[in-house]
Amino acid sequence: MAGLFAEPGQARQRWTVRQGRELLLLEHRLFQAAFSRQGAQLLHFQPRGQRPWLWCAGHWPQGAAIRGGVPICWPWFGRHPSESGWPSHGWARLSEEWQLLACDWGEQGVQLLWQLELCDWTLHLEAELGETLALRLVTRHQDSEPCQLSHALHAYWRISDVSRVALLGLDGASGHDLLTRADCRQEGELRIEDGCHRIFRHTGVLQLQDLPWQRRLAIDTRGGANSVVWHPGSRPLTEVGWNESLGFLCVEAASCGPDSLCLAPGEEGVLTLRASLAR
Repeated sequence: MAGLFAEPGQARQRWTVRQGRELLLLEHRLFQAAFSRQGAQLLHFQPRGQRPWLWCAGHWPQGAAIRGGVPICWPWFGRHPSESGWPSHGWARLSEEWQLLACDWGEQGVQLLWQLELCDWTLHLEAELGETLALRLVTRHQDSEPCQLSHALHAYWRISDVSRVALLGLDGASGHDLLTRADCRQEGELRIEDGCHRIFRHTGVLQLQDLPWQRRLAIDTRGGANSVVWHPGSRPLTEVGWNESLGFLCVEAASCGPDSLCLAPGEEGVLTLRASLAR
């Protein structure tokens, strides 16, 4: 996000275009942030006087999802269970039909409301940004038949080096390792050696400890049934260099797999993710 906030000034919001994406930039006395209209995706969040909290790739391939920030995985997580040609992680993060319904400024921060209407679904993303970060994803189902829903707030947290950070708060948590395709159980803190993709049946406040940066982020995943941890390790990512990929770890709030939701007509599905500096 270098160069987007080059001119210091009073609190303001403005639209701009970067790499073919329409971006909303927010400059508040407490933070700087950027959203992409594609996916209503929070790409950047940086409280004043701190390092950025979110990582985002430098190159955004045209016609594809933006890797970084907090993509919205909806209405399925990962590959679609039956339609192999449908996009991984669903339609929401690719859609440019998101509408910004509200952007309310206050002394303590900014509250935003994004909306996407798709077939018989209405999806809202509520964001509260200030000294902390809070996202709330609300799905309203208006079909006449029950529907399955998997969703995730797939946050890429910016870190010094993935080999030098630790994730605390998962001790004793059980889950499924998607790399080994086996059930797993976490013992002690989680460190990344060569890749990780685990879906834990556990939610709570996790702490991302980054000793080189002397920072500890408290990441609250209690809004869903699962906490997902992912990093590709030595596996290459499309158009992301090795050194670039060392600078993030994904810690996500989700309800997916066996913990997916079954929404009755008129029922809502809600997912939340919050982050703050651990004291």
